[in-house]
Amino acid sequence: MAFSVVMPALEMAQETGKLVAWRKAEGDSVTKGEPLLEIETDKAVLEVESPADGVLAGLKAKAGDVVPVGNIIAWIVRPGEAPPSEVVLPGAPALSEAEPTATAAPVIARSAPGAVPQISPKARRLAKEHGVDIASLQGSGAGGEILASDVLAAAESKNSSTSSATVPQSKDVETPSSIGRLMAERTTQSWTTVPHFFVVREVDAGALNEARERMGSAIQQARGIKLTHTDFLLALVARVLVKHPRLNASWKDGVVRLNQEVNVGVAMAVDDGVVATVIHNADQIELGEIAVQRRDLTERARAGRLRPSDIAGATFTISNLGMYQVDAFSAIISPPQAAILAVGGITDRVVPIGGRAAIRPMMTLTLSCDHRVVDGARAAVFLNEVAESVREPEKWLR
Repeated sequence: MAFSVVMPALEMAQETGKLVAWRKAEGDSVTKGEPLLEIETDKAVLEVESPADGVLAGLKAKAGDVVPVGNIIAWIVRPGEAPPSEVVLPGAPALSEAEPTATAAPVIARSAPGAVPQISPKARRLAKEHGVDIASLQGSGAGGEILASDVLAAAESKNSSTSSATVPQSKDVETPSSIGRLMAERTTQSWTTVPHFFVVREVDAGALNEARERMGSAIQQARGIKLTHTDFLLALVARVLVKHPRLNASWKDGVVRLNQEVNVGVAMAVDDGVVATVIHNADQIELGEIAVQRRDLTERARAGRLRPSDIAGATFTISNLGMYQVDAFSAIISPPQAAILAVGGITDRVVPIGGRAAIRPMMTLTLSCDHRVVDGARAAVFLNEVAESVREPEKWLR
């Protein structure tokens, strides 16, 4: 039985993935679950695992190729078995007992000669924004479909030609990586299409600091890991989200979708930009395990060894810049999520306590919300409860 290896889809807007490297060669034996190849999306460089035990055969893409999502790029076969030679068209009977993967998309039939190529809605929008003539494009997608990557490449070529004709090349000009460029596109789209609003709250982090010292010592001794404020916030916010489903919801296809799982993303800085890794079911995981998962994700993100599941399925995101001595900031929502929490650093400030001035370690929390999903009152109640959890962390983490 042959198993297909396809270019996976990791987010709604993803149309292609770039094959960075094969971890196995044609004819090598592979084991289900071991790293098989590396791909680059607009979020990160990821490891893709083998879908089955067997032999890698029928490689259809090489390092550097940009492949439409859902296209078969290789097969896992039994020793001595030949891979299927052709991909079936939609509706046709299977050529083998190939097992489709969860991320596989339908294969698109080739267009007839002279037919007008299809163009995705995202690509059409980008063409309009960048002033690219659709009729002049040669689509790289299945059936000649014009993809967003085709439009961006044409726009880049157009801008490059214009720049080289009018402005001398400069060492001060930096060409962003594909991750950086697509991250810029994604945040621009969010900022211009999602109706953001913000609520801000200052909270006394004294109890959080004390809990980190007290609980951190036991967890470090048991698990060999040092607790961070981000670990606490991941655990606390996840537990508060359970009581506020609208903040854990998504805006998709014109309706509010309530997510059944609480999967909290945490924004991390990497060489090419920022990647949001995900702690799945964070409301059900104890603090020490969250710390272990967060450290593992951080190490693999910086090494470019993330897996698709590491960045998929977030229902809410936390972005903490406190370690960079940032007092406060507002973050851009990552659609289709409804909100993101921006966390500033903990600094000593003079605050009134019982009518007297006192110096306390204060932290500023800024909640960005999608007004289509969350109204001001819901956002305020949620943020107040997050503040309460920071003031009494051990009560919430029992």
